Amino acid sequence: MSIEFVGMIFPRQWSETRGVRIPDFDLAFIRHHARAHEHAGFDRVLVASGPGSADSLQIAAYAAAHTEQLGFMIAHRPGLTAPTVAARSFATLDHTTGGGRIRLHAITGITAEPQEGDFLLDKTERYKRTDEYLEIVRRTWTADEPFDFEGEYFNIKGAFSPVKPLQQPHIPISFGGSSDIAYRIAVKHADLYALWGEPLSGVAEQIGKLRAAASAAGVEAPRVSLSVRLILGATEELAWQRAHQILEQIKANPQFAAGSPWQKRIKGTGSERLLAAAALGDRHDRALWMPTATAVGAYGDTTALVGTPETVAQALLDYVDLGVTTFLNRGYDPLYDTVDYGRWIIPAVREEVRRRQARVA
Repeated sequence: MSIEFVGMIFPRQWSETRGVRIPDFDLAFIRHHARAHEHAGFDRVLVASGPGSADSLQIAAYAAAHTEQLGFMIAHRPGLTAPTVAARSFATLDHTTGGGRIRLHAITGITAEPQEGDFLLDKTERYKRTDEYLEIVRRTWTADEPFDFEGEYFNIKGAFSPVKPLQQPHIPISFGGSSDIAYRIAVKHADLYALWGEPLSGVAEQIGKLRAAASAAGVEAPRVSLSVRLILGATEELAWQRAHQILEQIKANPQFAAGSPWQKRIKGTGSERLLAAAALGDRHDRALWMPTATAVGAYGDTTALVGTPETVAQALLDYVDLGVTTFLNRGYDPLYDTVDYGRWIIPAVREEVRRRQARVA
């Protein structure tokens, strides 16, 4: 088993400690940050997508043009683009990035996005629509002749694309969610299932549900990704000092102030799970710290592992013991944290996994 590390790039340097996120571009930073991930040993970077955000495919294409091996986990929101059009776009990018370096990361979303022409409110229906969407995308990538699809949300006649992905049989798909229907749809379509940084008991619970859904469907369970922030220090004291400084900077950011739109956002099951764990205490397990999630309304990968590199690497290995194979790690000081993770975390975790495998063999 190899351990995959995924970072994250934005159109400009930003984290929750750096004020309100603005929609402009810093092309030099995109280049530097993508190359920093590549040099640090990251396998991929996530390119986010959301209402009003920059187009994730275009950001990935730009970053790929300035790197050689780095892969891209491209967030994509099913239902906002025709699935056949999306399939061709991803297949094209799979070639133009060179070497088949992309993964489609499906983001169902928890509620309607009317500003994007999306008025589907019910979460279960949204997941059902994602199911149909991904089925059409995969068939477009693999079909040797035109096909029809008649579903509840999509009706397509004579769909066919001569543009096939470079990766075979198709571009890998990752998927996230924390509800029962999300597990059922993930095991149909995904090779990787993404979770946020919960306490070990919560992650074990979710992996168990994912494997049960795969068993019920008669398929192999997807690999599991865990998204958690890393806050490092040369000593435990310095790491925790930095963590509390980061928390104060987040609290000073008007984007996350009480009553702000971010705090008022509807929360999905994943966010509710993080907030419930945070309500039980600030610290869990070896190094998991919850206040950074609470401060921003747990909108995403907002919990943190805090400590020396040795402590944090061991905390990641605790998740490996549960079955996690991929880590999505981004820092609050984006560029320099990327470098530090490449120096202290990535090689340590991979080497320990290799040692364990050698002992078993």
